Amino acid sequence: MTGTHSLKRRLLGFILVAILLAAVVQAVTAYRGALRQADALFDDHLQQMALSLRGGIPLGLPPDGPREDANYDLLVQIWGQDGTQIFRSNRSALPPRAVVGFSDVEAHGNRYRVYTLQTPLQTVQIAQDLSARTARARALALRAVLPFAWLTPLLMLAVWWIIRRSLAPIEQTRRVVASRAANDFSPLEDAGLPDEVRPLVDELNLLFGRVRQAFEAQKNFVSDAAHELRSPLTALKLQAQALRRVDADPVAREAAVARLNAGLDRAIRGVEQLLLLAREEAGSAQASDAAGPVDLQSVITLAVADVLPQARLKNMDLGLADSPTAQQLPTLQGQPQALRILLRNLLENAVKYTPPGGQVDVSFDVQQGQPVLTVEDSGPGIAPENRTRVFDRFFRASDTAQEAGSGLGLAIARAIADRHGARLVLGDSERLGGLKVEVRFAAPRPV
Repeated sequence: MTGTHSLKRRLLGFILVAILLAAVVQAVTAYRGALRQADALFDDHLQQMALSLRGGIPLGLPPDGPREDANYDLLVQIWGQDGTQIFRSNRSALPPRAVVGFSDVEAHGNRYRVYTLQTPLQTVQIAQDLSARTARARALALRAVLPFAWLTPLLMLAVWWIIRRSLAPIEQTRRVVASRAANDFSPLEDAGLPDEVRPLVDELNLLFGRVRQAFEAQKNFVSDAAHELRSPLTALKLQAQALRRVDADPVAREAAVARLNAGLDRAIRGVEQLLLLAREEAGSAQASDAAGPVDLQSVITLAVADVLPQARLKNMDLGLADSPTAQQLPTLQGQPQALRILLRNLLENAVKYTPPGGQVDVSFDVQQGQPVLTVEDSGPGIAPENRTRVFDRFFRASDTAQEAGSGLGLAIARAIADRHGARLVLGDSERLGGLKVEVRFAAPRPV
């Protein structure tokens, strides 16, 4: 199992370690730079002291020799033109001679930095104890590093506060999600969220919308099933009881069995329609029904073949009407199986409510750049006042004993059309005199 980690702690850890490493590098660089500057400064001081003494012995020094400089630990020796030593600091352990310029000298266990200046009149030698010189150089270098010592914690504290404030909206969103009820699918607020997190919240809101849609479809399915199956199951029970009472009459028994089978077929068809409606309203599709290019000619052929047996039983003319622009029909993007179900439901309704010997035609055309699929019949049609209601579940504009239905066919067709961005338009067929149903698809986007 992969261990969990906190984004805030991880971000703080990386940034604070980076700040600390940068501060250490800067401090070491500043410390070494300060040491080099202090060393150069002390060399310059030795050189300036030697230049100030090249004119002769300083005034005011005791004749038995100068005292050791308490401020800089400087030792001085001066020789005359003939090599006679005319000045020497007290307790000086320097050798009597030294090379001209800068040199390092070790005497009596101590090391000295020496500068020797030679002029036509005299030779001046200035020396400084290296241990004292190094101690003062380190003290100066530490002063240069001191700002890093107190700026680094302040910077780390500021970074911690900024990250904490920046991630506060994310933490607030987490608390909102953790505290919401199981059936609360309302969108999350994205105000104040960083741009890197807002797309995640947007996708969560889309997911909530899909889950809410599926949840509502499940509730609708349960409600619809209870509504639709109550009557058929009651009728089946009564028919089964009636079948038990007609054992002695074979004709009556056969009629009862036929009624029972018809009731079973109607119940099975109702359950299939309910399941199909629930699936379409939830927007779910099988892997074999993935969206892609749709050959509308093939969809029409298969849907007509599905309904053709019913049309033949009523001696009806069912087929594809000629269209002058059928060859220019653009390729649609959608789910072929779902569109087949849509067209099949429209054809089944047309065949069901058209009298025997009637006609049902299917055609497709392009009108103002929009693909239009049309189903026309010679039946009684639908009254204008009912055309907005026929897409509701279980509404039947004509429900006789011969044409009893579940009232779900057009509801399923509209759910599929909505998922494909299409509109269902009901009207009167001028050519056949019955109902005219148009499926108007959106104009394809140019490639």
